[in-house]
Amino acid sequence: MLVKDAMSTVVLTIGPAHTLRQAARLMAARRIGSAVVLDNDTCGIGILTERDILNSLGAGENPDRETAQSHTTPDVVFATPDWTLDEAAEAMVRGGFRHLIVLDDREPVGVVSVRDIIRCWSDVPVRAAPIPA
Repeated sequence: MLVKDAMSTVVLTIGPAHTLRQAARLMAARRIGSAVVLDNDTCGIGILTERDILNSLGAGENPDRETAQSHTTPDVVFATPDWTLDEAAEAMVRGGFRHLIVLDDREPVGVVSVRDIIRCWSDVPVRAAPIPA
């Protein structure tokens, strides 16, 4: 099975100036664990994860002042849609992270997470997410 079969194609993209609170609200509303950070000034692509936000809060930083740019994961590893899920899992284990941005022709087209890979490897049916009140 390939990354393109497992990845989410609905990608949350934010700018580097988004605050951590703004990013957290957007991620929570979409029930996802990461956001792609696009910096049009530098043509850079980064990723902000729930763990990055948690680490900032745990350090006592103000989520209304801290920006995505300051907490974007350095040294991002990118996957392509044609990687196997084994290749994606190996990259995640080697790098110690749980999300990979999927690029096609240098453009983000999806995100694949550990949960996506496990879902594809298991026979357990996906349970519907509860609708928030």
